[in-house]
Amino acid sequence: MGLRCGIVGLPNVGKSTLFNAISNAKAESANYPFCTIEPNVGIITVPDERLEILEELVHPERVLPTVIEFVDIAGLVKGASKGEGLGNKFLANIREVDAIIHVVRCFEDPNIVHVAGKVDPISDKEIIDTELQLKDLESVEKKLQKVQRSAKAGDAKAKKEFASLEKYKNHLEAGLSARSLDATDEDKEAVEDLNLLTAKPVIYAANVDENSVNTGNEFSKALEENVKNENAQVVLISASIEAQIAELTDPEEKEMFLAEYNLTESGLNKLIRASYQLLNLVTYFTAGVKEVRAWTIGRGWKAPQAAGVIHSDFEKGFIRAEVIKLKDYQEYKTEAKIKEAGKMAVEGKDYVVQDGDIMHFRFNV
Repeated sequence: MGLRCGIVGLPNVGKSTLFNAISNAKAESANYPFCTIEPNVGIITVPDERLEILEELVHPERVLPTVIEFVDIAGLVKGASKGEGLGNKFLANIREVDAIIHVVRCFEDPNIVHVAGKVDPISDKEIIDTELQLKDLESVEKKLQKVQRSAKAGDAKAKKEFASLEKYKNHLEAGLSARSLDATDEDKEAVEDLNLLTAKPVIYAANVDENSVNTGNEFSKALEENVKNENAQVVLISASIEAQIAELTDPEEKEMFLAEYNLTESGLNKLIRASYQLLNLVTYFTAGVKEVRAWTIGRGWKAPQAAGVIHSDFEKGFIRAEVIKLKDYQEYKTEAKIKEAGKMAVEGKDYVVQDGDIMHFRFNV
């Protein structure tokens, strides 16, 4: 399952600088270089040091990291829900992403004019929120009109659906996002086909000045306070630093550059990690002489589901999974020695895959 994140934000908040930095970033693996699918879509590899460990142990012909897709969603301005700034087209793009990265300006720079005339991260956030909420409200109201006739006619299922839709309508009209509604599974089912924009998980990328990238500043702290009751994360990032990192191809140079700012990783890597945490994703690996590969799945998935990510036949004809832990691979070096030591577990259909598992599936179709 590929991870797809949409980057949104008002003009002049640093969104384009950040996306361009991502677009110019050199992928860690030559086997899966950065590519641009459309002018506003790019794919980059997810860094994972466990792949490097497996590569040294297995010596495969190729290594394939898992990937993340970034979509630069332009055109979000006040009035986007009514079509301003090509809003309808770009709001439709948001429906297709798994998570939203909302870039919020948290820096002052007299050379970069703010659209509202002053730096105000809360106001900026609320403008985007309002546009997404208005679009969701439109979707909910349209469905309410369709369901209402059946509900009035006495259809029990339609009555329940109507009640759930009313909950969302009232919540959105109050200027609140769908993700913050205390919704039951039944409520969520009622809007599942609407793919609500404000139901999507959000990471706020607080774009700060270079001096505030570790500690934050008054703007980023105000943003953190404002979103503390949302199911969201705030990640400090400096788009200008990211743009400079993207120009560096040598890993040692990159490390030295990060050290100058007392950083241990780039903002891009922080965003990727935050996305995985927010969406509750984990990684498992397959390892053989032909290929060492990372696979992204949901936390809590069982072995047959995980196998299905490779191929649907693996899930349909699942027999068992052979599982090795990375620390055992590091200790015993080869699969044969791992088996001899009794460290290869044989797991059935109810096994819950753990982050970092190295797996081999047996199936019969």
